[in-house]
Amino acid sequence: MEKEELKKLAGEKAVDLIEDGMIIGLGTGSTVEYALRKLGKLCREGLKIKGIPTSVHTKRIATEEKIPLTTLDENPVIDITIDGADEVDSNLNLIKGGGGALTREKIIAYNSKKVIIVIDDSKVVKCLGIDFPLPVEVLKFGWTATKKTLEQFDCNVELRKVMGEEPFITDNSNYILDCEFERIGDPAQFEIEINSIPGVVENGLFIGLVDEVIVGGKQGISTLDKEAVV
Repeated sequence: MEKEELKKLAGEKAVDLIEDGMIIGLGTGSTVEYALRKLGKLCREGLKIKGIPTSVHTKRIATEEKIPLTTLDENPVIDITIDGADEVDSNLNLIKGGGGALTREKIIAYNSKKVIIVIDDSKVVKCLGIDFPLPVEVLKFGWTATKKTLEQFDCNVELRKVMGEEPFITDNSNYILDCEFERIGDPAQFEIEINSIPGVVENGLFIGLVDEVIVGGKQGISTLDKEAVV
């Protein structure tokens, strides 16, 4: 099967877990978009849920699909969040932030009873940081100083840009620094160390937040869950 078909399989499978009356965290990314399209169809057919989007882009899709929306202020406890990932290791730890929504995604995940990640099998890795740089959201103020501090972790740090030389701006009006490592050996400790740097808003390491990963592979759908992790 083609990669897009694998992503569609995983995204749509996650929607099977949604029930009437739930508050749903709506993640960001191409795989999640398939879940949003299916969820919108079910809402138009009578499913009663409310969604909390993790990005402006997701909010736009949800509005197009007629998915009723709410906010974390109005509903501080989320039943299920469906989101994607750029890398997933065997402990269900993640690197996220390829779409730049990592801070809001982490806030939503932290306040969810259950977090479901949907990916194709190319995102499963033995060690985080092998295939994808770690995104770090930083304040614009003093960002070059923050960049120099991050470089002390023995990584190559680049300011994310769009349209040639224009810096990418997050929905929170911040910058993203992409940090390229050979590997991240202790992601739990590393998450704490990066977030202790003044100027860092949040980083894309998601540690201990995920309950289940739905993987679309050439043999079909497989599931990795928290209970199976030793």
